[in-house]
Amino acid sequence: MKATLTAVLIFTLSAGAALYAGGALATETSCKGQATDKKLAGAALNSFMTKCERDMKASCDTQASDKKLYGAAKASFTNKCVKDTVGT
Repeated sequence: MKATLTAVLIFTLSAGAALYAGGALATETSCKGQATDKKLAGAALNSFMTKCERDMKASCDTQASDKKLYGAAKASFTNKCVKDTVGT
């Protein structure tokens, strides 16, 4: 259990450093940023954000599988990945 928590902490810190380094790029390509660029509002915004979040979750799940993450580490990675890419 302690090893798993340590691994999750190390992963989270390294992922945070990577996002900080590429923060401008991550912001420009986020779902929220794309919706703002497209000037979406109302039902169009809701539809776009729902689809974008669904697509990002699938992408993040694939990344977690590629990294061979399981259990809590996979859930933590996926949640953070989706949150960062959706931009909410």
